[in-house]
Amino acid sequence: MIRYLNKHGIAYLFMLPAIVFLVLLLLVPIIQVFINSLYEANLLIAEDDTFIAFENFKNIIQDPLFWTHIKNSIVYTFGSVGGEYIVGLSIAILLNQKIKGRSFFRGIMIIPWVVPIVVAGMTWRWMLNPDYGIINVLLLNMGIIDQSINWLGSESTAMFSVIWINVWRSFPFYTISFLAVLQTINKNELEAAEIDGANMFQKFWHITLPKLKGISSILIVLHLIWTFNNFDFIWILTEGGPLNATETLAIATYKEAFMKYHYGSASAISVLMVIILICLMGLYFWLQNRQGTKEG
Repeated sequence: MIRYLNKHGIAYLFMLPAIVFLVLLLLVPIIQVFINSLYEANLLIAEDDTFIAFENFKNIIQDPLFWTHIKNSIVYTFGSVGGEYIVGLSIAILLNQKIKGRSFFRGIMIIPWVVPIVVAGMTWRWMLNPDYGIINVLLLNMGIIDQSINWLGSESTAMFSVIWINVWRSFPFYTISFLAVLQTINKNELEAAEIDGANMFQKFWHITLPKLKGISSILIVLHLIWTFNNFDFIWILTEGGPLNATETLAIATYKEAFMKYHYGSASAISVLMVIILICLMGLYFWLQNRQGTKEG
Protein backbone atom coordinates (compact mmCIF):
# COMPACT_ATOMS: atom_id res chain seq x y z
CA MET A 1 0.00 0.00 0.00
CA ILE A 2 2.79 2.42 0.91
CA ARG A 3 4.66 1.57 -2.32
CA TYR A 4 1.46 2.15 -4.28
CA LEU A 5 0.93 5.57 -2.67
CA ASN A 6 4.55 6.53 -3.25
CA LYS A 7 4.20 5.59 -6.90
CA HIS A 8 0.74 7.05 -7.64
CA GLY A 9 0.23 9.54 -4.80
CA ILE A 10 1.39 12.56 -6.81
CA ALA A 11 -1.06 11.65 -9.60
CA TYR A 12 -3.97 11.49 -7.15
CA LEU A 13 -2.84 14.78 -5.64
CA PHE A 14 -3.06 16.51 -9.00
CA MET A 15 -6.45 14.88 -9.66
CA LEU A 16 -7.87 16.01 -6.30
CA PRO A 17 -8.98 19.54 -7.38
CA ALA A 18 -10.87 18.08 -10.38
CA ILE A 19 -12.49 15.41 -8.19
CA VAL A 20 -13.58 18.01 -5.60
CA PHE A 21 -14.93 20.23 -8.37
CA LEU A 22 -16.96 17.39 -9.91
CA VAL A 23 -18.34 16.33 -6.53
CA LEU A 24 -19.45 19.88 -5.71
CA LEU A 25 -20.78 20.49 -9.23
CA LEU A 26 -22.57 17.17 -9.85
CA LEU A 27 -22.85 14.84 -6.88
CA VAL A 28 -23.96 17.34 -4.22
CA PRO A 29 -26.74 18.90 -6.38
CA ILE A 30 -28.03 15.44 -7.36
CA ILE A 31 -28.23 14.39 -3.71
CA GLN A 32 -29.92 17.68 -2.84
CA VAL A 33 -32.51 17.23 -5.60
CA PHE A 34 -33.36 13.76 -4.30
CA ILE A 35 -33.71 15.12 -0.76
CA ASN A 36 -35.94 17.97 -1.98
CA SER A 37 -38.16 15.47 -3.80
CA LEU A 38 -39.13 14.00 -0.41
CA TYR A 39 -40.45 17.34 0.87
CA GLU A 40 -43.42 19.54 0.15
CA ALA A 41 -41.25 22.54 -0.63
CA ASN A 42 -42.20 26.00 -1.85
CA LEU A 43 -39.63 28.50 -3.07
CA LEU A 44 -41.62 31.39 -1.62
CA ILE A 45 -42.07 29.85 1.84
CA ALA A 46 -38.89 27.92 2.57
CA GLU A 47 -39.54 27.59 6.31
CA ASP A 48 -42.77 25.61 5.69
CA ASP A 49 -41.04 22.64 4.07
CA THR A 50 -42.71 19.41 5.19
CA PHE A 51 -41.35 15.89 4.88
CA ILE A 52 -43.87 13.82 2.91
CA ALA A 53 -41.66 10.87 1.79
CA PHE A 54 -42.67 9.66 -1.68
CA GLU A 55 -45.96 11.57 -1.85
CA ASN A 56 -44.61 13.88 -4.59
CA PHE A 57 -43.80 10.88 -6.79
CA LYS A 58 -47.26 9.40 -6.19
CA ASN A 59 -49.02 12.65 -7.12
CA ILE A 60 -46.91 13.11 -10.25
CA ILE A 61 -47.45 9.57 -11.54
CA GLN A 62 -51.21 9.83 -10.93
CA ASP A 63 -51.37 13.05 -12.95
CA PRO A 64 -52.50 12.21 -16.54
CA LEU A 65 -50.41 15.11 -17.83
CA PHE A 66 -47.24 13.38 -16.61
CA TRP A 67 -47.71 10.61 -19.17
CA THR A 68 -48.19 13.23 -21.86
CA HIS A 69 -44.85 14.73 -20.81
CA ILE A 70 -43.19 11.31 -21.05
CA LYS A 71 -44.66 10.69 -24.51
CA ASN A 72 -43.56 14.14 -25.70
CA SER A 73 -40.07 13.62 -24.28
CA ILE A 74 -39.65 10.24 -26.00
CA VAL A 75 -41.01 11.48 -29.34
CA TYR A 76 -38.84 14.60 -29.20
CA THR A 77 -35.73 12.68 -28.16
CA PHE A 78 -35.91 9.78 -30.61
CA GLY A 79 -37.25 11.96 -33.44
CA SER A 80 -34.40 14.43 -33.00
CA VAL A 81 -31.62 11.86 -32.55
CA GLY A 82 -32.88 9.77 -35.49
CA GLY A 83 -33.17 12.81 -37.74
CA GLU A 84 -29.77 14.15 -36.70
CA TYR A 85 -28.15 10.80 -37.41
CA ILE A 86 -29.69 10.39 -40.87
CA VAL A 87 -29.10 13.99 -41.98
CA GLY A 88 -25.62 14.15 -40.46
CA LEU A 89 -24.49 10.88 -42.04
CA SER A 90 -25.99 11.76 -45.44
CA ILE A 91 -24.23 15.12 -45.59
CA ALA A 92 -20.97 13.60 -44.31
CA ILE A 93 -21.04 11.09 -47.18
CA LEU A 94 -21.72 13.88 -49.69
CA LEU A 95 -18.93 16.08 -48.32
CA ASN A 96 -16.55 13.14 -48.44
CA GLN A 97 -16.91 13.00 -52.22
CA LYS A 98 -14.66 14.92 -54.60
CA ILE A 99 -17.08 17.70 -55.50
CA LYS A 100 -16.44 21.26 -56.56
CA GLY A 101 -16.52 23.71 -53.64
CA ARG A 102 -16.21 20.95 -51.04
CA SER A 103 -14.17 23.11 -48.66
CA PHE A 104 -16.73 25.92 -48.90
CA PHE A 105 -19.65 23.60 -48.11
CA ARG A 106 -17.73 22.05 -45.21
CA GLY A 107 -17.26 25.54 -43.80
CA ILE A 108 -20.86 26.76 -44.04
CA MET A 109 -22.21 23.42 -42.81
CA ILE A 110 -21.04 24.23 -39.28
CA ILE A 111 -23.08 27.47 -39.07
CA PRO A 112 -26.23 25.96 -37.43
CA TRP A 113 -24.09 24.48 -34.64
CA VAL A 114 -22.24 27.71 -33.79
CA VAL A 115 -25.25 30.06 -33.93
CA PRO A 116 -26.43 30.84 -30.35
CA ILE A 117 -29.57 28.93 -29.41
CA VAL A 118 -31.52 32.09 -28.58
CA VAL A 119 -30.69 33.65 -31.96
CA ALA A 120 -31.53 30.44 -33.82
CA GLY A 121 -34.79 29.95 -31.92
CA MET A 122 -36.02 33.52 -32.41
CA THR A 123 -35.07 33.40 -36.11
CA TRP A 124 -37.02 30.20 -36.67
CA ARG A 125 -40.03 31.61 -34.81
CA TRP A 126 -40.03 34.51 -37.25
CA MET A 127 -39.53 32.24 -40.28
CA LEU A 128 -42.43 29.97 -39.24
CA ASN A 129 -44.82 32.80 -38.37
CA PRO A 130 -48.20 32.07 -40.03
CA ASP A 131 -48.76 35.71 -41.04
CA TYR A 132 -45.43 36.90 -42.44
CA GLY A 133 -42.99 33.98 -42.05
CA ILE A 134 -40.79 33.27 -45.05
CA ILE A 135 -41.42 29.49 -44.89
CA ASN A 136 -45.13 29.90 -45.56
CA VAL A 137 -44.46 32.50 -48.27
CA LEU A 138 -42.09 30.13 -50.11
CA LEU A 139 -44.44 27.13 -49.81
CA LEU A 140 -47.41 29.19 -51.03
CA ASN A 141 -45.47 30.55 -54.00
CA MET A 142 -44.32 27.03 -54.91
CA GLY A 143 -47.90 25.74 -54.73
CA ILE A 144 -47.05 23.15 -52.05
CA ILE A 145 -49.68 24.54 -49.65
CA ASP A 146 -52.82 26.57 -50.40
CA GLN A 147 -52.97 28.45 -47.09
CA SER A 148 -50.56 29.49 -44.35
CA ILE A 149 -49.79 26.93 -41.66
CA ASN A 150 -49.33 27.87 -38.03
CA TRP A 151 -46.35 25.55 -37.63
CA LEU A 152 -45.62 26.27 -33.96
CA GLY A 153 -49.20 27.08 -32.93
CA SER A 154 -50.96 23.93 -34.09
CA GLU A 155 -51.02 20.68 -32.11
CA SER A 156 -50.58 18.65 -35.30
CA THR A 157 -47.42 20.43 -36.49
CA ALA A 158 -45.77 21.88 -33.37
CA MET A 159 -43.79 18.78 -32.33
CA PHE A 160 -42.69 18.09 -35.91
CA SER A 161 -41.50 21.69 -36.26
CA VAL A 162 -39.56 21.64 -32.99
CA ILE A 163 -37.91 18.32 -33.90
CA TRP A 164 -36.96 19.59 -37.36
CA ILE A 165 -35.41 22.77 -35.95
CA ASN A 166 -33.44 20.74 -33.40
CA VAL A 167 -32.21 18.45 -36.20
CA TRP A 168 -31.17 21.51 -38.22
CA ARG A 169 -29.15 22.80 -35.29
CA SER A 170 -27.49 19.55 -34.23
CA PHE A 171 -26.71 17.66 -37.45
CA PRO A 172 -23.33 19.45 -38.02
CA PHE A 173 -21.93 17.75 -34.90
CA TYR A 174 -22.77 14.37 -36.45
CA THR A 175 -21.45 15.41 -39.85
CA ILE A 176 -18.07 16.52 -38.53
CA SER A 177 -17.68 13.34 -36.47
CA PHE A 178 -18.69 11.03 -39.31
CA LEU A 179 -16.55 12.92 -41.81
CA ALA A 180 -13.48 12.47 -39.64
CA VAL A 181 -14.00 8.68 -39.65
CA LEU A 182 -14.90 8.49 -43.34
CA GLN A 183 -11.59 10.10 -44.26
CA THR A 184 -9.70 7.31 -42.47
CA ILE A 185 -11.31 4.51 -44.49
CA ASN A 186 -8.81 2.81 -46.78
CA LYS A 187 -9.81 3.51 -50.39
CA ASN A 188 -8.25 0.22 -51.43
CA GLU A 189 -10.97 -1.67 -49.54
CA LEU A 190 -13.70 0.15 -51.44
CA GLU A 191 -11.91 -0.37 -54.77
CA ALA A 192 -11.42 -4.06 -54.06
CA ALA A 193 -15.11 -4.45 -53.20
CA GLU A 194 -16.05 -2.63 -56.40
CA ILE A 195 -13.84 -4.97 -58.45
CA ASP A 196 -15.59 -7.92 -56.78
CA GLY A 197 -18.90 -6.57 -58.06
CA ALA A 198 -20.22 -4.75 -54.98
CA ASN A 199 -22.60 -1.89 -55.73
CA MET A 200 -22.71 1.44 -53.87
CA PHE A 201 -25.20 0.23 -51.26
CA GLN A 202 -23.26 -2.98 -50.58
CA LYS A 203 -19.99 -1.03 -50.13
CA PHE A 204 -21.70 1.30 -47.68
CA TRP A 205 -23.42 -1.50 -45.73
CA HIS A 206 -20.49 -3.91 -45.45
CA ILE A 207 -17.48 -1.57 -45.35
CA THR A 208 -18.40 2.00 -44.45
CA LEU A 209 -21.16 1.49 -41.87
CA PRO A 210 -19.23 -1.02 -39.68
CA LYS A 211 -16.37 1.47 -39.39
CA LEU A 212 -18.84 4.10 -38.17
CA LYS A 213 -20.20 1.85 -35.40
CA GLY A 214 -17.92 3.17 -32.66
CA ILE A 215 -18.53 6.87 -33.31
CA SER A 216 -22.23 6.17 -33.85
CA SER A 217 -22.57 4.68 -30.36
CA ILE A 218 -20.86 7.68 -28.77
CA LEU A 219 -22.95 10.20 -30.71
CA ILE A 220 -26.24 8.44 -30.02
CA VAL A 221 -25.61 8.11 -26.28
CA LEU A 222 -24.50 11.74 -25.92
CA HIS A 223 -27.42 13.11 -27.91
CA LEU A 224 -29.99 10.93 -26.18
CA ILE A 225 -28.89 12.50 -22.90
CA TRP A 226 -28.60 16.04 -24.27
CA THR A 227 -31.92 15.94 -26.13
CA PHE A 228 -33.91 14.29 -23.35
CA ASN A 229 -32.76 17.04 -20.98
CA ASN A 230 -33.11 19.83 -23.54
CA PHE A 231 -35.03 22.84 -22.29
CA ASP A 232 -33.93 26.03 -24.02
CA PHE A 233 -34.86 25.30 -27.63
CA ILE A 234 -38.41 24.14 -26.87
CA TRP A 235 -38.97 26.99 -24.43
CA ILE A 236 -37.86 29.63 -26.94
CA LEU A 237 -40.00 28.16 -29.72
CA THR A 238 -43.26 27.11 -28.02
CA GLU A 239 -42.88 27.23 -24.21
CA GLY A 240 -44.36 23.73 -24.24
CA GLY A 241 -47.50 24.68 -26.17
CA PRO A 242 -49.89 24.62 -27.81
CA LEU A 243 -52.00 22.80 -25.22
CA ASN A 244 -48.96 20.90 -23.88
CA ALA A 245 -48.23 19.44 -27.35
CA THR A 246 -44.50 20.07 -26.96
CA GLU A 247 -44.27 20.10 -23.16
CA THR A 248 -41.53 17.65 -22.24
CA LEU A 249 -40.40 16.62 -18.75
CA ALA A 250 -37.70 19.32 -18.82
CA ILE A 251 -40.30 22.02 -19.57
CA ALA A 252 -42.65 20.60 -16.93
CA THR A 253 -39.84 20.71 -14.35
CA TYR A 254 -39.15 24.37 -15.10
CA LYS A 255 -42.83 25.33 -14.88
CA GLU A 256 -43.31 23.40 -11.65
CA ALA A 257 -40.26 25.01 -10.01
CA PHE A 258 -40.18 28.58 -11.31
CA MET A 259 -43.78 29.31 -12.29
CA LYS A 260 -45.72 27.34 -9.67
CA TYR A 261 -42.87 27.42 -7.10
CA HIS A 262 -43.46 23.76 -6.17
CA TYR A 263 -39.82 22.90 -5.68
CA GLY A 264 -40.49 19.48 -4.17
CA SER A 265 -42.61 18.36 -7.13
CA ALA A 266 -40.06 19.74 -9.59
CA SER A 267 -37.31 17.79 -7.84
CA ALA A 268 -39.41 14.63 -8.00
CA ILE A 269 -39.86 15.07 -11.77
CA SER A 270 -36.09 15.54 -12.09
CA VAL A 271 -35.44 12.31 -10.22
CA LEU A 272 -37.90 10.47 -12.47
CA MET A 273 -36.12 11.94 -15.50
CA VAL A 274 -32.83 10.49 -14.27
CA ILE A 275 -34.46 7.08 -13.75
CA ILE A 276 -36.04 7.12 -17.23
CA LEU A 277 -32.75 8.18 -18.79
CA ILE A 278 -30.87 5.39 -17.00
CA CYS A 279 -33.46 2.89 -18.30
CA LEU A 280 -33.09 4.22 -21.86
CA MET A 281 -29.30 3.99 -21.66
CA GLY A 282 -29.54 0.48 -20.22
CA LEU A 283 -31.87 -0.58 -23.05
CA TYR A 284 -29.55 0.91 -25.66
CA PHE A 285 -26.43 -0.83 -24.33
CA TRP A 286 -28.35 -4.10 -23.96
CA LEU A 287 -29.37 -3.93 -27.63
CA GLN A 288 -25.79 -3.07 -28.58
CA ASN A 289 -24.36 -6.01 -26.62
CA ARG A 290 -27.00 -8.35 -28.02
CA GLN A 291 -26.16 -7.28 -31.57
CA GLY A 292 -22.44 -7.68 -30.87
CA THR A 293 -23.03 -11.18 -29.46
CA LYS A 294 -24.97 -12.19 -32.59
CA GLU A 295 -22.22 -10.84 -34.88
CA GLY A 296 -19.58 -12.63 -32.81
